[in-house]
Amino acid sequence: MEIKYRQLAERLKQELENYIRQGTYKLPTEKELCEQFHASRQTIRQALLILEQEGLIARKQGSGSYVTGLLPEREKNHVAILLSTDTEYIFPALLGDLETLLSKEGYSVSVYITHNRTDVERTILQSLAETPLRGLIAEPSRSGLPTPNFDLYEKLSAQGAHIVFFHGYYSNLPPSSYVKDDNYAGGYTLGQFLINQRHRQIAGIFQLDTIQGQERHLGCTRAMLEAGLPIDEDTVAWFTTEQLVLLQKKQDTRFLSDFIQRNLKSCSAVICHNDEIAYWLIKELSYAGRHVPEDISIVSFDNSYLSELSAPALTSLSHEPHEMASAAVSLLTKKMQGHNAVSLQLPWRLVERSSAMPWNG
Repeated sequence: MEIKYRQLAERLKQELENYIRQGTYKLPTEKELCEQFHASRQTIRQALLILEQEGLIARKQGSGSYVTGLLPEREKNHVAILLSTDTEYIFPALLGDLETLLSKEGYSVSVYITHNRTDVERTILQSLAETPLRGLIAEPSRSGLPTPNFDLYEKLSAQGAHIVFFHGYYSNLPPSSYVKDDNYAGGYTLGQFLINQRHRQIAGIFQLDTIQGQERHLGCTRAMLEAGLPIDEDTVAWFTTEQLVLLQKKQDTRFLSDFIQRNLKSCSAVICHNDEIAYWLIKELSYAGRHVPEDISIVSFDNSYLSELSAPALTSLSHEPHEMASAAVSLLTKKMQGHNAVSLQLPWRLVERSSAMPWNG
């Protein structure tokens, strides 16, 4: 019987890829398998046990056997990760979380950096379309704009690759699975926080070509409208990916000094796109003779290591540790197991530090 159940296990492995390709994630019952393969129930159970031990199926008491999403040919259990940047800001922790979680699920991982450029993203996607790919976790490039690479994402999906976006999505792709920050609510929270501290002239600086920047701006605008505060476009500045890269690589802060000179003359507080912008803005403000928080309060997003490295420490919005990566991997594995995968917007929580104080002007 040993030879028979091992042979049966190999035949079942061959069927798994067909099940997955057809969108069938529950195996036939033991009785149905007995009839299909003309084998005893004991032989069937021994064969299923082999598949379970190899991580290819999961058996649920009283429910049956289900594929885990892994394929018998290990080289096909490959997930690609596309990140927009490899700077130290959030890259090491996020990448480490994604790789660790995917490896625990049995997937091999390759990592690609787009530098938030759609042409680089296109080259990467073209290469990925030539190799077997089970899944793709992608941070969109310039998510505030429609993607010119919609055809390649559609091609990968048609080839059987499951795709999960994080930190955003593309408006011109069919409804996709994504995990992102609830940026609108985050902007609203920071706006309310500053309003409750009696600030009435609130400025903002956001990234123009990402959905994060647009949603964060809308959220704080909503808070100001509800408080009856005037909306003044002269107090809002937008920066691009190109300006951010120059800041990261060459410490080029000209767009921040311009923001101080042009947009902050009458403002007592600033909502920054993230901690990185806030960190450098505080330095530029000190060069301009304005002190934080005595002269102007600063708040931001991400609660990164820069929030405590900054002087003063930043009031910033935070997620739970490892939350973004865990949610993205969970969503992807659900899709690969045939489960309903509902997109998520992760809530922010406010971490108060010393960069903001009530306004007495």
